[in-house]
Amino acid sequence: MLIRRHDAARDDKEWRDFLLAHDFGQLIASGKGRDVPVVVPTHFVYDGDRTIRLHLAGPNPIWDALAASPHVLLSVIDAYTYIPTGWNANAGMPVEHGIPTSYYAAVQAIGRAAVIDDPEGVAAILRTQLAHFQPEGGHAEVRADAAPYASSLSGIRGIVIDINEVRAKFKFGGNKAPAHRRRIAELLERRHGPRDLLAREHLLRREP
Repeated sequence: MLIRRHDAARDDKEWRDFLLAHDFGQLIASGKGRDVPVVVPTHFVYDGDRTIRLHLAGPNPIWDALAASPHVLLSVIDAYTYIPTGWNANAGMPVEHGIPTSYYAAVQAIGRAAVIDDPEGVAAILRTQLAHFQPEGGHAEVRADAAPYASSLSGIRGIVIDINEVRAKFKFGGNKAPAHRRRIAELLERRHGPRDLLAREHLLRREP
């Protein structure tokens, strides 16, 4: 994706915090010799450093792609919203001459995927995911050698991604004057659309 200087992550902490706060994305595997890559919407758990863990069903089409090439990209997008022409017009410009744009946060984690098939390894990933998504408990102990999960583990496979590159973009008017950004922040709050307040939070957070 195109990342201009004013949209780039300021440091590793910015994209890491974003991934820690978001646990659903699209896992993309290009494999080899395919017309299009395999794209799988999925939950995942990021460890805050360089590792992502998840599991998928055995019949998932991604396994053939991973067998051909272990290189994957996990794409996560949020806080996306439309900025109308009038909002984005520069000071002194007729509002109808403004250029519309989109605000959004996007992180693409690129790495090598290791497929986990041994029951204990899959169980460990499932335990990690349950601890993250269901910290209140309420589920049976996940063991590879005991009911109720042991008989189901053969139907899923784990994936551990070792991140080696991250492309991060936080597109929230970073090239605009402070007064312009503050005005858009007010308009986002007033409009209060589905992701407007999230976009406003990023916009204000990234004020110089």
